[in-house]
Amino acid sequence: MDELVSLIQMPKSIVILNEALRREVMVEDLQLLHQQDKLIPNSVQYDIRRYKKAEGWTADDMGMIAYNYVAKNSGDNCLELKFCVSGNAYCEEDDCSGDYCKKTGVAACNEKTETIDVFGFRFTPSYLEQFLNSKFPDTRAEKILSFEHDTSVTHTLPLCSKNKVVLESLFNHRYTDSLGNIYLNAQIQTLLLYSLDCLFGEKEEIFACKFLANEGDRDKIIKAREILLQRIGDPITIKELSRKVATNECYLKKGFKEMFGTTIFDFYQGQRMEHAKYLLYDKGLSVTDVSALLGYSSISHFSTAFKKHTGLKPCELLMR
Repeated sequence: MDELVSLIQMPKSIVILNEALRREVMVEDLQLLHQQDKLIPNSVQYDIRRYKKAEGWTADDMGMIAYNYVAKNSGDNCLELKFCVSGNAYCEEDDCSGDYCKKTGVAACNEKTETIDVFGFRFTPSYLEQFLNSKFPDTRAEKILSFEHDTSVTHTLPLCSKNKVVLESLFNHRYTDSLGNIYLNAQIQTLLLYSLDCLFGEKEEIFACKFLANEGDRDKIIKAREILLQRIGDPITIKELSRKVATNECYLKKGFKEMFGTTIFDFYQGQRMEHAKYLLYDKGLSVTDVSALLGYSSISHFSTAFKKHTGLKPCELLMR
C-alpha cells in the first residue's frame, strides 16, 4: 500500500519541482531524505518530502494554489496547496547546529546536506465546510471554499514570510506520534488561512484590534493557541485560558479571532475532531477509547460532536 501511495503522489512532487527548477526532473534524479504523509478520509491529506539538492540545481522558492472543480456537490472537488522551498541545509543528527556537530563531535558541522523541501496539501469539500461563514468571511474566499465556481484554476502564490515560517515548522518540530498529529493539523490550518490571504491580495498585516499592534499582546494570543493544542484531551475554559496568558477574556477572544480567523471554541473543536480521525483511522482505537482520550463525558456526546464536524459517525469513518 505504501509503495502504491508513493507512486501515485510522486508526480505531484515533480510538478512543483519542475516549476521551481525551471527544468524537467525525472524520478530517478530524486534522492528522498525524509517523508511525512496522511491520507485519512474527510480530512486534510498531505505529502511532505525533503529531497537532497543535486549538484547544479537552482530552485526558486514558490507556492501554488489549485482549485479543482469536477461537478457541483462532487466529492472529487478539492483545493490543493503546493510549495517548494530550497536553500536550507540539514544534518542527519537532531539538534545539530553550525556551531557544533553532534554527529561528529566537532565544531562547525560539516555533515550538512543542502535540500529542497516539497509540500502538497489536499483539502476536500467536507473538510473546508467547517470554515464557511466563520473563519473566512471574505465573499471571494467563501465562493472558493464552497466550490461555487465551475472552472478549475491554478494560481501562483507569493511565498510570504508567514507561510515560510509555517512550512519550516512542519519539518522542524520536536513533537511525535499523537502530539505531532495535533501540531501538524493546527499548522496546516494556519497555512490555509495565510495562503488565502495571499491569494486575495492582502499586502500588509493591519490589525483591526489595536492592542495587537503590540508584539507582547500578539505573543499572548499565540501562547493561548499553544495551550489549547496541549490540552486537546483536557478541555479548558476561556476564563482559565485568559488567566494563563495574563490577558482579559474580551481581548483574548477578539485577538484570537483576528489572528487565526476563527473563534477559540471552533478552533478547539476542530482540532479535537481532526485528532479523533487520526486516533480512529490511523491508530485503530475504539470509539470508546477516543471519546475518553478527548475528555468527553459520554460516547454519545463525542459521536454527536464528531458527526457535526465531519458529517460522519465515528463508526462510518472506520468503514471507509
